[in-house]
Amino acid sequence: MFRITTFGESHGPAIGVVIDGCPAGLPLSEEDIERELRLRRPGGLYVSPRREVDKVEILSGIFNGKTTGQPIALIIRNVDVDSRPYEELKYTPRPGHADLPYIMKYGFENWDYRGGGRASARETAARVAAAAIAKKLLCCLGILITTHVVKVGPLELDSNVTFEEALRARKSPLKICRETFEEKVVKLLEEVVREGDSLGGVVETIAINIPPGLGEPVFDKLKADIAKAVMSIPGTVGVEFGMGYRLSSMRGSEANDAIIIKNGKLGWERNVQGGIVGGLSNGEPIIVRTYFKPTSSIRKPQKTVDLRTMKTVEISVKGRHDPCIAIRGSIVVDAMIALVLIDHALRAGYINPVKLSSKDIENIEKYWKIYEV
Repeated sequence: MFRITTFGESHGPAIGVVIDGCPAGLPLSEEDIERELRLRRPGGLYVSPRREVDKVEILSGIFNGKTTGQPIALIIRNVDVDSRPYEELKYTPRPGHADLPYIMKYGFENWDYRGGGRASARETAARVAAAAIAKKLLCCLGILITTHVVKVGPLELDSNVTFEEALRARKSPLKICRETFEEKVVKLLEEVVREGDSLGGVVETIAINIPPGLGEPVFDKLKADIAKAVMSIPGTVGVEFGMGYRLSSMRGSEANDAIIIKNGKLGWERNVQGGIVGGLSNGEPIIVRTYFKPTSSIRKPQKTVDLRTMKTVEISVKGRHDPCIAIRGSIVVDAMIALVLIDHALRAGYINPVKLSSKDIENIEKYWKIYEV
């Protein structure tokens, strides 16, 4: 019921998104959207130095500061484009990138080689813009979402964190919620950047105040929809819920989660499956971990083929790239999960799909400010 269509390329004039299915009456401004975009924006410490201001223009669907129930169109101009490094790589597809698959599918003559074109992570800014609307709508139910980096290369956060702790990552340039872990990661990133290399990483998403029953019984299970949404993000290689992959090496007696009474209500003792059982939310916090590969664009020489001569050559990828895509990728994961949750909240009837009530607006005013950390 909540649908988005993104458009634009990395080095084109603009990127943008059209959102369908947003109820009328949601207070919405450019600042609401830009607050989320700032978290993903390049040009900061230990991320791509590309200087994009990511100012959003609302083209439709808003009148007198509120949504009208009609399609919302957002556009973000690309203002710091430098395609020169890609002219050198035009005939030498970059290892790890979508270059060669795009050439195979669409033809070399139709391939936008500038910064990866449509395959670039630049497109994900449009998703984050749409998700700002989703996150604000979810405040009708008090649903809050945050994502933080828990692993960079071999370094890993050594203990679980609460939602409140994870929320602090919004202030961190590395999207890490604990200073001691962040200090270790900074040293590692500095070393890797000097070597012209990159690192993979893992991010953890925590969503709280989830009502039970989000999701459908078979093909549109909440877990399945979240997995598909997250795996559509460039650079993702895996996703797990709750205890995730560790469950595969356990016995049933170890993995099963005892059903107990919590605060006078039915609940689960350990939240082993991360808030989703049988494809449906069960009222516990949703816990998702997303795995990212290392950034493919690195200065270290790599082998490829020159398409003009069909001979093996070595290339070094210049340009402006993140040494660890998991850092800014954490904000995109946050966005995609918000988009899935709002869709299922509308489908389950928890939010009126036509227009918001005065109670909805009260809740939005109460919960939206929590993101201002």
